[in-house]
Amino acid sequence: MSKRNRFLIVLAVLGICLYCLWPSINWYFRTPKDAQQIALSSLERIRDYSIEKAVESVKKLEADVKTNPSASVPAEYEWLVKESKKNYKKFGKEIPLQMTLSTMLNGFSFGYNTDTPEQKKEAANAIHSGLITMFQDKYKKEILKNKDTYTNSVKLGLDLAGGVNVIIHADLDAAVAAKGADLKPENVPYFKEQAINTAIETITSRIDRFGLTEPVIRRQGEDRIYIEIPGEGQTTSMDAIIQGNGLLNFRLVDDDATTAFYNYYGTHLDTTFDSNKKLIDPSIIPDDCEVLGMYIKDDYGLDQFYRYVVVKKEIALDGKHITNVMISTDKMGQTGVDLTLDFKGGEIFGEFTGKNVGKKLAIVSDNKVKSAPVIRQAITGGNVRVDGFGTEEAQNLQKVLETASLDVPLEIESQQVIGASLGAISIKQGTNALIIGLALIMIFMLIYYKGAGINAVVAQVLNLYFLFSILSAFNLTLTLPSIAGMVLTIGMAVDANVIIFERIKEELRNGKSRRAAIEAGFDGALWAIMDSNITTFIAALFLSILGTGSIQGFAVSLAIGVASSVFTALFVSRLMFDFNTDTFNRESVSISWRIK
Repeated sequence: MSKRNRFLIVLAVLGICLYCLWPSINWYFRTPKDAQQIALSSLERIRDYSIEKAVESVKKLEADVKTNPSASVPAEYEWLVKESKKNYKKFGKEIPLQMTLSTMLNGFSFGYNTDTPEQKKEAANAIHSGLITMFQDKYKKEILKNKDTYTNSVKLGLDLAGGVNVIIHADLDAAVAAKGADLKPENVPYFKEQAINTAIETITSRIDRFGLTEPVIRRQGEDRIYIEIPGEGQTTSMDAIIQGNGLLNFRLVDDDATTAFYNYYGTHLDTTFDSNKKLIDPSIIPDDCEVLGMYIKDDYGLDQFYRYVVVKKEIALDGKHITNVMISTDKMGQTGVDLTLDFKGGEIFGEFTGKNVGKKLAIVSDNKVKSAPVIRQAITGGNVRVDGFGTEEAQNLQKVLETASLDVPLEIESQQVIGASLGAISIKQGTNALIIGLALIMIFMLIYYKGAGINAVVAQVLNLYFLFSILSAFNLTLTLPSIAGMVLTIGMAVDANVIIFERIKEELRNGKSRRAAIEAGFDGALWAIMDSNITTFIAALFLSILGTGSIQGFAVSLAIGVASSVFTALFVSRLMFDFNTDTFNRESVSISWRIK
């Protein structure tokens, strides 16, 4: 292969690796700490933060306009200028040549009647609310973009980031016993499999509700769940999560109270709730009601806030009465969710729906309204159908019902909290070990092999670059054992260079020219390098497949490092030797103090 093609391949590999590594660079070096913290929060926290920031920003903008309406638009509002110009065009208005704060804000006033004082007040409130929505969407997009960046970056493991490690036992036998005669013996294995899976989904949902970040949740054995929650401040009591209100329940929606709430909320966006999301003025809704959020699934598969709903505190039907959940399509092609209730649940639901025909029924799980269909008629017989859903929506609702109505006793078997300070110390120690090891090897190679040592140094740097890029590309987790694998990789990578350099020295002692010695040296060292690295790669591959935890992290980084070290030693280093030979017309090789 010509030097040009080899050079283009190296450039292409470097470019691909930069593309893969960029999310990690962007997250760890270009994203501020406060932005990282909010991006790692739950969706509810992101929503609350976006609203708070939006209200604050709109107040500041309106204050700036009031103080100096003819002032030029600051750079922070450039995106708002574009939206304002769209409104000018939409309503056929002439866009001002010089956009000021006043003219920019005026662009959002078109389409409102302002003939009377009441209409002016309504228009001002509508513009104010519209601006808050626009700012909220802007902040939310920025935060979700940061969250997506984190998702595509290298993660820090529990030993580096700190956090909590928990093993939970799910009592599947107790869940089977609770079903009693309703569960046929031949269906027990399937039920247990479904039970442990839905228990994992329940815990995942609750952890997100508590605002905990990027948990590692996986099944361990037949009836255990392993959880890692890395990051600072993740010492929230797991007992509160495990014993959370996971059971489904049905409540009646109070439409009049919901309307009254929104009439108040529209003019008191920042003073309706306190920091704990409790009503500051409870008198705006009846005493027998409470305000809950309605949620839909977003692109991330997480609950996304949709709107507020006022529901009765009294539970009409508890989810424990649900015995089966299925998705079906009626004769008209509409997708729905079919629920089967036990005998007692059928009686309760039939009587309740008969009294509340025409009203909305809220399906509530973990204090979140998942759906609010209208009761069309009395539902008797224990079979309930919820219509009006698309296929994907129906599947989401089925998942919610199966997860929320599951009653599997969960017990914490072990819990270990690792402080963030200990993780920071581990990061520092691991980084120091990596840097010191790399520096010492570089110094040795430069002193012992002179000019050829530069090739080894470049190969080592590129080796780590490729290693981190691959970790980032596959969203792998960086742990202390992973760093140990990297340190070992450095030693193996320099070993390949040593074999090549020693073979070149042998050929030079035999009187061969630079070009012939380099060619013979690489050809002679090829299989010696390949044999040793292939055996190591196979061992690392099996460890990564069969191992778990720290063993797996070590094996993965070692396997990646072996592959990248072979590439840098045989491909990149050879290209550098050939480049010096053909481009700089070097006739001798600076590779030993004893060989001239």
